[in-house]
Amino acid sequence: MGDFGRLEALRLAGLSAAPDPGMDRFARLVSRLLNVPVAMVSLLETDRQVFPGMIGLDEPWAARRETPLSHSFCQHVVIDGRPLILADTRLHPNTCASLAIPDLRVIAYAGLPLTDADGHVLGSLCAIDHAPREWTADEMQDLEDLTAACSVELRMRIATELMRRDRDHAALLLRASVELAHARDLTDLTRRLRNLFRGPAEPSFVGLLLADGQGLWRVVDPDDVRPVEAEVDRLDLGAGFPSAQAMREQRTLFVPDHDELVAGYSPEAVAGYDSLGLRSALCVPLLNGRGVLTWCWSRTHVLALTEEAVLTAVAGYVSQAVERTRFVANRLSTAEQLQASMLTDLPTVPGLDMAALYLPATDQDMVGGDWYDAYQLPPSPAATQPAVMLSVGDIIGHDVQAATVMGQVRSMLRQASLDHRTHSPAVALDAVDRALEVLPLGPGATAVHARLDPDGGRWRLTWSNAGHPPPLLRAPDGRVSALGEHDLLLLGASNYLARHDHTHDLPRDSVLLLYTDGLVERRDEDIDVGIRETASALAEHGDKPLPLLLDALSHGLRDAPQRDDVAVLAVRVVQGER
Repeated sequence: MGDFGRLEALRLAGLSAAPDPGMDRFARLVSRLLNVPVAMVSLLETDRQVFPGMIGLDEPWAARRETPLSHSFCQHVVIDGRPLILADTRLHPNTCASLAIPDLRVIAYAGLPLTDADGHVLGSLCAIDHAPREWTADEMQDLEDLTAACSVELRMRIATELMRRDRDHAALLLRASVELAHARDLTDLTRRLRNLFRGPAEPSFVGLLLADGQGLWRVVDPDDVRPVEAEVDRLDLGAGFPSAQAMREQRTLFVPDHDELVAGYSPEAVAGYDSLGLRSALCVPLLNGRGVLTWCWSRTHVLALTEEAVLTAVAGYVSQAVERTRFVANRLSTAEQLQASMLTDLPTVPGLDMAALYLPATDQDMVGGDWYDAYQLPPSPAATQPAVMLSVGDIIGHDVQAATVMGQVRSMLRQASLDHRTHSPAVALDAVDRALEVLPLGPGATAVHARLDPDGGRWRLTWSNAGHPPPLLRAPDGRVSALGEHDLLLLGASNYLARHDHTHDLPRDSVLLLYTDGLVERRDEDIDVGIRETASALAEHGDKPLPLLLDALSHGLRDAPQRDDVAVLAVRVVQGER
């Protein structure tokens, strides 16, 4: 009765202790053709029999549509694989003690095996009388015909479910090939892998362990840490775990049930699986000895050939993703460290609150040349407080060269600002223009360069825009406007047109937002739409502390692959006139 194939066929048939119109129809036909008060389609599970098709049972059995095995004659049909035909159940040694006789009034019984396409006996189609009776040959022929038809119905349901699973497996392979190819790092890979498997028939747990020369270490999603992952974060290659054995022997290993787990593996492995309520496991080694991928189920699982093939193919995708993410991480590390080292700490300026955000590009292996900068100018004798220079910019390109050029351009812009007597943003950009005309640094850049001067209780903004998205300004009343005055020319665009300074007063509680296009540009969407969405978010969240504002502005960017890096600089006036 506990045969895995038989139990899996029952699950595929999708029938249980609930009325099913098709199965009830077979019960009615048996009752009518054989002239019996009770007829049932009885399916045998491990610890009970259920009646998806039934007519004539007394209460409370009619409402329950199930009985324990102590009331089951169907179990004899399943165990023997043969019809059970009894004129009087009280006289047969195998049935005379059954509680079905007093409780269900089963006196005469005729039950024939219901089978699937592989010959597993799933239950019986049975006729029951409350008094002794001799079953005629015609009655047995009718019951045999109905049993054959009911078996065909069960097989069709099983085949339909298998077709649905095959279709789902094909869809899973397609999703896996797309999802896993976009993993940004190993943690993101684990998160995407687990999200692939959702639903009652899918694995309860998916784990990724990678080899490091001394054993296996577990890749954990910090947002979904399971107890066993925290307790067993590393495995020696000699450990008595299924995953360690699969790694040692470099072969796929399947543990079908808890008994085999107990018999074949260490107490530590059994305790780990028990802590997660797991009973079955499939462990597939990754290519080239990179590690092991495990799928686990919370109940005894029957692994079909197509399912094993699909999961093995997914393991292949994971192998490729692991290799790619490691390669990209190594390649990006130098560039990101270089880039981060150039993004200096923001100065502390009385009357101003400043915060910055930098997110590197995460799509494929691109790193960008976005930057932000803020620094105080040397104090002047006429001013009680030094002015502050602000800038954001974007070097064209997405590679290590762009990150290197970014450092040079930012330094040139600083020097040009410090050297000019009036510290004009437009003059500094013009100086960088002239330098880029003679230095082979690349195709150019966009930038907003600005100066903030304390001005009688408020701050005055002076800025110049070299082809960059416009700064956004949130007024104290929450309204947001774009500072659209700009020159439509890139830095280094070989032109002879003068750049211009523009000014705007910033009262207390104003918020100025400088940003690069990675914040507002979306694939298949006009950049003006992204700017309007950012302006709306600034209006809604602009009264929050600046770190929370930056989180709101960048919501979703950290969780999805980005083709461009993002630099944002936010400044709030905290002292001065309203």
